[in-house]
Amino acid sequence: MKPVRPVKQPSLAQLRAFAAVAEHLHFRDAAAAIGMSQPALSGAVSALEEALGVQLLERTTRRVLLSPAGERLAVRAKAVLDAVGALIEEAEAVRAPFTGVLRLGVIPTVAPYLLPTVLRLVHERYPELDLQVHEEQTSSLLDGLAAGRLDVLLLAVPLGVPGVLELPLFDEDFVLVMPRDHWLGGREDVPREALRELDLLLLDEGHCLRDQALDICREAGREEGAAVTTTAAGLATLVQLVAGGLGVTLLPRTAVRVETSRNDRLVTGYFAEPAPSRRVALVVRAGAARQGEFEEFAGALRGAMSVLPVRVCPSPPLP
Repeated sequence: MKPVRPVKQPSLAQLRAFAAVAEHLHFRDAAAAIGMSQPALSGAVSALEEALGVQLLERTTRRVLLSPAGERLAVRAKAVLDAVGALIEEAEAVRAPFTGVLRLGVIPTVAPYLLPTVLRLVHERYPELDLQVHEEQTSSLLDGLAAGRLDVLLLAVPLGVPGVLELPLFDEDFVLVMPRDHWLGGREDVPREALRELDLLLLDEGHCLRDQALDICREAGREEGAAVTTTAAGLATLVQLVAGGLGVTLLPRTAVRVETSRNDRLVTGYFAEPAPSRRVALVVRAGAARQGEFEEFAGALRGAMSVLPVRVCPSPPLP
């Protein structure tokens, strides 16, 4: 009987390369995802196959497929990489708090209006912290948090997503923004029911603010599926469409001053109490090694945001 060749110890680089190919099933996309050249990635996967003595991939001229062995071992490779990531996170947590890299994800309807406050806080209170900011939509940010690409997120909540911890920061009202000659302009007692008949402009699909606005309209009794003929990729464009007379829109209170100051053809209207609102929170992985640090950071953010036109959430009681 031919002796079985012993399996060699694979390297983390080889496992990382194989896991990327297993996820993307494309060498170029996998290489870009982990910041490796395509030849180096291909070589790492081949070296892993040689070390393990099994074929992991089926390569054709058009596509890449996992072999049966590759499908089984891809799960193991991901588990190993996750464990190594947890080890590194744990090591970072035992160092001095608020040092090193903190990767912050922020949604586009929060970033321009809260980041000045966040950056000022970090600069003044945590000068040793290397804050790295990533602006993406909610689904992408949550994927990044789950994968370990991001550490904390600034999002509108509740999310209803397992495996995350929401640390509430503040509540803010929505404000109706309209063309200058609109009949509701300047009012501070706009009834929610007015939303039933207004030509409402919304952000594109994928923005949580769009979903929140639609929820508010449904609560106000707006007909389900009422036509929305014009959308925009960002709040700045949305507000300029309003100034051009195409309709009205809803802005979170923190965005009003920035977005409406650019055009004197806009007016605002404030809703009668209780006004529709959203809650913004710092979102972290449940059980993260740096959870205590993140909770302290959330407390500092609440204090810094007290100067904004929001209602700061009380700090949760200590356990």
